[in-house]
Amino acid sequence: MNLNERLDALVKLGESLRGEDEYREAVIHRTAFNNPWFTKENQRLALEAISTKMLDKEKLDQWLDRYEMHEPENIRSVGMVLAGNIPLVGFHDVLCVFVAGHHAVIKLSDKDPYLLPFLLKRLNEIDERTAAYFRIVEQLKDFDAVIATGSNNSARYFESYFGKYPNIIRKNRNAVAVLNGAEDHDELMALGKDVFRYFGLGCRNVAKLYVPEGYDFDPLLTAFHEYRDIITHSKYKNNFDYNYALFMLNKVPYRANGCIILTENPNLQSHIAGLHYEYYDSEQELVTDLKSREEEIQCVVSKMDLEEVEQFPFGKAQEPELWDYADGVDTMKFLLDLD
Repeated sequence: MNLNERLDALVKLGESLRGEDEYREAVIHRTAFNNPWFTKENQRLALEAISTKMLDKEKLDQWLDRYEMHEPENIRSVGMVLAGNIPLVGFHDVLCVFVAGHHAVIKLSDKDPYLLPFLLKRLNEIDERTAAYFRIVEQLKDFDAVIATGSNNSARYFESYFGKYPNIIRKNRNAVAVLNGAEDHDELMALGKDVFRYFGLGCRNVAKLYVPEGYDFDPLLTAFHEYRDIITHSKYKNNFDYNYALFMLNKVPYRANGCIILTENPNLQSHIAGLHYEYYDSEQELVTDLKSREEEIQCVVSKMDLEEVEQFPFGKAQEPELWDYADGVDTMKFLLDLD
């Protein structure tokens, strides 16, 4: 298949995801049973984002205009270790490998074993030639390059095992939000999407707030209380109750509204049902801190004009474009350079 044929198949896949599909609903049901964190609603959100942001013709063209696209002289097998923290989190990497014309050798996460095979099945029904581009395996072998995503601990293993190959190895990252106290209710509600969507399990979920000295948390907690239905999810509630009890027993100061617990903490990664915050004295000091922690931060959400810091609007952290690469590493350039 040439590039245009591959892109045409992807666009048709996107169109199919926007239609009714009983089999897709069965896969969603099976996935929710396998992993209770992957609710049907969150799976549908992930599929909608893929169909509108990644499989739209205009978006694909806009993305690829940034590159000198060419068919690879030597088709490479790219080993892929996919994460399973949120539904289909590894789809963008798989998409990149296919668009670049290489073959994907895929190790699925046991937390998300059904959704990607479903998409590849639908792609094969659109054009059976696509089957040659994907291979799902239990153990990675016979590959030329690697894209692996995991925790900081697993990244050390990946670097040891895959270090001799061209590679992209991703570690833990989190999103942060910067507030100045002038945000209105609608903006704080939008920020709630960045905090609560996918139960906060994604690397693009806001896990920490930077707020000015003297910040009034009441409007924030009031806005976030609109997301209180999240506490009806048993696993989320268990985490909320456990951390709430822990903070009380250890006499850790906290702020809570019944569905999330805020604690002052310099760490970027917070517990499930928790959100860290840190005070800043000046924007200059804040920017310096953010720049020094670039390797830990996936994205910054804010309406402030922070110099040299790329920012996302409130509510858009979990809606990346095709060119918003994880860890800031240009996956497509990496794949095009494999020749």
